[in-house]
Amino acid sequence: MTGRPAIAAESLSAGYNGVPAVHDLSLEVAAGEMVLLAGPNGAGKSTTVRALSGALAPLAGRVHFDGAPCATPLHRRVQAGLGVVPEQRAIFRGLTVADNLRLGRGDTDDVLTLFPELRGRLRVRAGLLSGGEQQMLALGRVIASRPTVILADEMSLGLAPIVVTRLLAALRAAADSGAAVLLVEQYVKLALDTVDRAYFIKRGRIELSGAVAALRQQSDEIASLYLRGE
Repeated sequence: MTGRPAIAAESLSAGYNGVPAVHDLSLEVAAGEMVLLAGPNGAGKSTTVRALSGALAPLAGRVHFDGAPCATPLHRRVQAGLGVVPEQRAIFRGLTVADNLRLGRGDTDDVLTLFPELRGRLRVRAGLLSGGEQQMLALGRVIASRPTVILADEMSLGLAPIVVTRLLAALRAAADSGAAVLLVEQYVKLALDTVDRAYFIKRGRIELSGAVAALRQQSDEIASLYLRGE
């Protein structure tokens, strides 16, 4: 990584009811960089994202936003330039696609340029879209708001690889335009074709990290993170 981190965790511990699910975790993402956070189910990936976003208060350690310690709640971080794509598709299901776009913080035309598949669906209620179209709508709204940092948590759940490839390409374009992107993704092979670096987490601790070129030489270690018993 080069340059000051746009978002970072420093010795972060986070969890629920005082019990940590993430232990002493440190990571960082710079502007213009796309980074993968991967690991088996229950490893602590979503907990990490929630702590970085401000949706979950750390038990220990600190989160840095734009180089400074940050303890503000989620909505304040969004106002300051954070974009979040949660596991659940963040759309208004009872409203049309057009209304969803009007309620977003970005330009409607930017979303439709990014995902032209939505042009013919503007009058359709968002809840009637396919899963892929719903996620395009959710992701498009976030990217169109031009955030400085994007946290994308398992946005590919239930989607076909061809759709996932479209979503990853959109995130890559956002990073190339200057956003810092942290991606939680189970389609690891697809993600490694798109990101710059990756962190692999197991039982709440980072066990492996590095640039993609180096990680490709450690395929056995990566596979073992998923295959070893919990």
